[in-house]
Amino acid sequence: MSSSLLFGTFEVSRQAFFRTATTAAIVNLKPIVPGHVLVIPTRVVPRISELSPEEASSLFLSVQTVGRIVEKAYNADALTIACQDGKAAGQSVPHVHFHILPRKLKGDHFVNNDDVYPELESHAQELQQAFRINAKSESENSAPKTFAENLKVDNEDRKPRSVEEMEREASWLKGFMEG
Repeated sequence: MSSSLLFGTFEVSRQAFFRTATTAAIVNLKPIVPGHVLVIPTRVVPRISELSPEEASSLFLSVQTVGRIVEKAYNADALTIACQDGKAAGQSVPHVHFHILPRKLKGDHFVNNDDVYPELESHAQELQQAFRINAKSESENSAPKTFAENLKVDNEDRKPRSVEEMEREASWLKGFMEG
């Protein structure tokens, strides 16, 4: 399972901390909260309806498993799990993905619970911009870029992390799968 992993056209192998034959979990370039990760099918599939029954089942089981890892690692009381299925729903990269965000009863990043949704929408717009940049560079026959190489949209509160920072977090999260 050490083969290359793509999220849309982005190379994300070094960000992966969980993999099965058909799914993976990756740390986020610009997390909304610490522990914000994505769970994706390993096959680039734009919509949930295009997943095989086996892929859909494996994907949801992986969301459960990764959710438990994130809750344990970030000492969370709950999770926000979100999926925007298609462009009209706000999907930023045409590749099925579930956002998993750890949440806390006390001291949560979001004072009002529903404030997470505008943040997810903003995140989607930033990734959509990066995806357009990457698609343009691919049309010029260059290799897929990583998130860190490609995301140029700045949000004052959330700066893109380096590949090395994401790799360290992925390695740290792998440790929670063993225990």
